Amino acid sequence: MSKDEFDSLVGKIEAERGYEQPAAFGVGLATVSSFGRVLDTYYPITNLGEQLDVAAVFSRVTGRKSGGGSFQLESEQLQESIRLLASRPDDDKPRPNFRALQMALAALQKDDMSFRSHRSRHAVISFIGDLADPPVDVADVYLRLHLLSQRKIKPHGCNLKNIFGILPNVVWSNRGAFDSEEFELTRSELIAQGIEIKVRSVDKFPRMTDYVLPSGVRIANADNVRLGAHLAPGTTVMAAGFINFNAGTLGPSMVEGRISAGVVVEPESDVGGGASIMGTLSGGGGEVIRIGSHCLLGANSGCGISLGDGCTIEAGLYVTAGARVTMPDGSVVKARELSGRSGLLFWRNSQTGAIEVKERGNTIALNTALHQNKN
Repeated sequence: MSKDEFDSLVGKIEAERGYEQPAAFGVGLATVSSFGRVLDTYYPITNLGEQLDVAAVFSRVTGRKSGGGSFQLESEQLQESIRLLASRPDDDKPRPNFRALQMALAALQKDDMSFRSHRSRHAVISFIGDLADPPVDVADVYLRLHLLSQRKIKPHGCNLKNIFGILPNVVWSNRGAFDSEEFELTRSELIAQGIEIKVRSVDKFPRMTDYVLPSGVRIANADNVRLGAHLAPGTTVMAAGFINFNAGTLGPSMVEGRISAGVVVEPESDVGGGASIMGTLSGGGGEVIRIGSHCLLGANSGCGISLGDGCTIEAGLYVTAGARVTMPDGSVVKARELSGRSGLLFWRNSQTGAIEVKERGNTIALNTALHQNKN
């Protein structure tokens, strides 16, 4: 197929009645249990509003017209996709989707016989019609989590409704993902084969670093950063720091405490050791908590409201939305009335026990050299 023929094919596909370009898509490799349950999906490359001619070709191969969904590809479909993309004009630019297809084909042809009775690997292509659409399957969820951790979208940049109902509980081990419902049998059979297996966790979410390794960050304990976390360049996550999915940092930050699901931390802020920020899960409420730039959450403090720029919460103080706060003029308000305001210092009067707030005279500055995190 020549360049002109490739362009003509793409034009015909895009001109077909009912065809719609996807918002995002990717070629992935899914792990499937012996029960037929999709456990995870790895995307070496994702596409967001780009490579739309490739999306058209993939739509032709899978039969997709519009909207989202995931499609399993057999070896013949992978080879057909590779053949079609081999003609794509790239002007000597990297061809990530072409390489992703080759990776998936090689993986299918080299599946480890030791695990075939317990799980298998399938090549998939997942499409997201609109980022505002809810996810429809496990591979779809993983595509969205990859987009977040690859920093192609920011927290709250896509719909993640009902993902806990979609994702299964998975045994994450040094040998990859296994179905939790059949794991004890799996473990005994593998041990009998002389295969060592160590369980890292049983959870719906894997570690981010097993799927995505963003540039310019330091993570002391990879177990504490879930796939779907958004870590901006210059972020340092200390050993006790934790960052959940659909949450994270937007610039250089020090994370020694907990950034819960839904929370966004602006640049140049420090989440102190043991500090906690209330998220949107498990009764945390519907408000999206945002921590402004140049803020400091002291050690073992907590925050249940948004902070503007240049705010501090003293060590050991938890400011919930309903906490009663004494203002500089002596009036008392609920903390939620101060949500989003800048330049505030929250502290507890050691004599009366009352939470007080006053204007903060200066702001923190992170150690620039500490957060360059050059690879």
